[in-house]
Amino acid sequence: MDVLLTNDDGIDAVGLRALHDALGDDHAVTAVAPADDQSAVGRQLSREVELADHPLGYAVDGTPADCVVAGLGAPELDPDLVIAGCNYGANLGEYVLGRSGTVSAAVEAAFYGVPAIAASVYFPVGDLDFADYEPEPGDFEEAVGAVDYLADHAPNVGVFEHADYLNVNAPRPQEAAGAPMAVTRPSHVYDVDAEWNGDSVRIRNRIWKRMAAGDLPDPAGSDRRAVVEGRVSVSPLTAPHTTTHHEALDGLAETYDP
Repeated sequence: MDVLLTNDDGIDAVGLRALHDALGDDHAVTAVAPADDQSAVGRQLSREVELADHPLGYAVDGTPADCVVAGLGAPELDPDLVIAGCNYGANLGEYVLGRSGTVSAAVEAAFYGVPAIAASVYFPVGDLDFADYEPEPGDFEEAVGAVDYLADHAPNVGVFEHADYLNVNAPRPQEAAGAPMAVTRPSHVYDVDAEWNGDSVRIRNRIWKRMAAGDLPDPAGSDRRAVVEGRVSVSPLTAPHTTTHHEALDGLAETYDP
């Protein structure tokens, strides 16, 4: 297949290179990825971006969504699959889906009608200082293996007839070598709060420390529980927001008198 590879950590990130090298054995892979770190920018889109040639493809002065739009709009590229990752850090839970640049790249592809896979790796905060740790290619082996397998097989068995994209999260081999694969749903658990600190507000996401401590509130079948328990989580998702018929809202619309 022709694969468009992107991420939000930047085109020189170790995780993207690990995926590029593995997928390149069987597929034609072109990276169209941010020139620098664009983590947690969601689906932010620019009015105009600059592209620069890069040994892996193109470095884009923009966001992951910019990269997908630019890559799918370029006349010389016609990818069969978009892959975003491997991200340094997990993208788990419902509340993360709209925030993650990695996942947002997959969503952007879905709106173009191109199947996509977002891939991330969970690094337990209890084992390392996340901000200072320099990931190595070996950290991404479980995720790369899972994505390589899904890229080879998922399009051929009708997976993308029902799912627009797959959100893949894997443990590091150090935590779960040879991790099995589990089909999951995004966890609904949310544990983010704010604390006044003089003239500022400190925003804290307590989920990561709870995960590292084994204090896991997520139900069975959820993406977060699967990864913490040593499995590769694969969540099949759709891009459009769904609507639900609501009689009370129908009544409000009928009685509205502007």
